Amino acid sequence: MDLKGRDFLKLLDFTPEEIAYLVDLAADLKDKKKKGIPVDNFRGKNVALIFEKTSTRTRCSFEVAAHDLGMGTTYLDPSGSQIGKKESIADTARVLAGMFEGIEYRGYGQEIVEELAKYSKVPVWNGLTNEFHPTQMLADLLTIKEHFGDYKGIKLTYMGDARYNMGNSLMVTCAKMGMHFTACTSPKYFPDEALVKECEAIAATTGGSITLTDDVKAGTSGANVIYTDVWVSMGEPDEIWEERIHDLLPYQVNKAAMDNADANAIFLHCLPAFHDLDTKIGKEISKKFGINEMEVTDEVFESAQSLVFEEAENRMHTIKAVMAATL
Repeated sequence: MDLKGRDFLKLLDFTPEEIAYLVDLAADLKDKKKKGIPVDNFRGKNVALIFEKTSTRTRCSFEVAAHDLGMGTTYLDPSGSQIGKKESIADTARVLAGMFEGIEYRGYGQEIVEELAKYSKVPVWNGLTNEFHPTQMLADLLTIKEHFGDYKGIKLTYMGDARYNMGNSLMVTCAKMGMHFTACTSPKYFPDEALVKECEAIAATTGGSITLTDDVKAGTSGANVIYTDVWVSMGEPDEIWEERIHDLLPYQVNKAAMDNADANAIFLHCLPAFHDLDTKIGKEISKKFGINEMEVTDEVFESAQSLVFEEAENRMHTIKAVMAATL
C-alpha cells in the first residue's frame, strides 16, 4: 500500500483497505516499540505542529511518534504562529513546506487544514478540526481490534452531542469499516443530514449501518462499544453549559447504559473526561450546575470495561503510522 505524499485530512478521503492498512501498520509499530526495536528511518527530517487549539494527547502523540521515527518537531502554539493573522494560510503552507517534511494542524474549520494541504508540497495531517478528528479514529479502530480481534460488524453507540468532529468521524469510520453506528441523543444533536446520507450510502457497500435514535434503551441494546465525548467546548458561556447539561444528561454513559449493552461491551472516550471533581473545570461545573459527573459517571470511567487509557496510548502508535506511511 503506497500512501507516500498523501495528506491525512479526513477518513472520507481513504478507502477501507487504506484505513485497515494504517491500523495494521500502527499495530506493527506498537509491537516494535514494546520490543525495543527502533524504527527511526526518518532521521534528518522535521515536522511542523500547528496548534491553534491546545491539546495533551495530540501534541504528545505527534512529538513522541516523530522522535521515535528519528525526526525533529517544531511546536507552534496559538501565540507562536501568524497563520491567518499576519500571514495567509496559503503563504504559511508554502513557507513551512520549504522547511519541513510534514505539517500537522489542530484547530478550527476543516477548510483551514484543506487549504493548508492545497498549497503545501509536503503531507498535511489533521490533528483535529471542528468537523473531523481522523487520527482519533485510527486509535479507536486499533483499540477495538485489539479487544475484539476485528472491527467489522461491531456495533458502536455514540452518546451525547453527535453534531461535530467526534460524532461525524465515528459515523464515517463505522460506515467505511462495515460497522454499525448509532447516534443515541436528542434529535437536535443528531449529525448533519447530508453527511448521514453520505455515510448511509457508504455503509450500504460495506455491510455497515447508520441509526439515529433518542431512545437510550434501544440505542445501547447489544452495543459492543459505548462512546462519548465532552458536551461543551472550553470557553463556552454558562448558558451553553446549562442547555447542554439539561438536554444531554439523559444520555450520560452510566452503569444502566453499560448493563444494557453487550455483556462484553467496552467504554471509549477521546478525553479529557468530566467524570469527577478532580479538575478545576469539574469543580466549577459542580458549583454552578449541581452535578458531580457529566458525560460519563466515575463508576463507568474507572471500570474494567473502560479502555480509555489504552485508547489514549494508541493515539501515538496510529499517528506514527500516519507519518511513516505518508512521508
